[in-house]
Amino acid sequence: MTGSEETSSFRLAYVPGVTPAKWVRIWNERLPDIPLTLLQAAAAEVSDMLRGGAADAAFVRLPVDRTFFSAIPLYTETTVVVVPKDHLITAAEEVTLDDLAEEVLFHPLDDVFDWDSPPGEPAFERPATTADAVELVAAGVGLLVVPQSLARLHHRKDLTYRTVVDAPQSSVALSWPEEATTDLVEDFIGIVRGRTVNSTRGRTAAQPEPQQKRKRPEKTAARQKPAPGKSAGRNPKGRSGGSQGAKRGKPRRRS
Repeated sequence: MTGSEETSSFRLAYVPGVTPAKWVRIWNERLPDIPLTLLQAAAAEVSDMLRGGAADAAFVRLPVDRTFFSAIPLYTETTVVVVPKDHLITAAEEVTLDDLAEEVLFHPLDDVFDWDSPPGEPAFERPATTADAVELVAAGVGLLVVPQSLARLHHRKDLTYRTVVDAPQSSVALSWPEEATTDLVEDFIGIVRGRTVNSTRGRTAAQPEPQQKRKRPEKTAARQKPAPGKSAGRNPKGRSGGSQGAKRGKPRRRS
């Protein structure tokens, strides 16, 4: 048989801003015979990749369709506003949405926030991508609110960012189709959760141990059970013990 096991691999998608390097390194150390393929995907496209089987699991931005996907939340990002380095906002370490009310704010088509009411003054058009919006910020046309990881991803020397304390936040999770929870997916879940090699790969080997622990007390109890008729001899304060002690004392009186 040519087996799929020989050519098996694990396909991991991730959205912009997520850095999967540390988990990939652990995977390569523990499962060197199973290659891990990284697939970068836009936040709006990653769900379709998982549904269509193009990826086995993915680092996504919440929310996801929990009727189809399983998800393990990992962390929540700080939200920042990207501004030119000479902008007045840089005078403060933190800002609020009210501070941005009179600023032109870009809301790109791949915006990861689900705004009830977008803050700031609307731009003349919506940029197609976050990268395009960053270029417009550098041109001094407006500002951009994004998760901190995206601000770092699109870093420019002429731009900086400040924390927006009351803005929505973006949470990152590991997600996969619930009906496709394979052994390799379980292995990667173990890595993300910080499990050791033994706890990840030895789930079934550890099951017989509780049975051995139950049998040992029975054997010990059996060895400690006193034999019939000998309990009095073990008790020096008992009647039989007293008579035996008297007999052993007679030779001492003769001497």
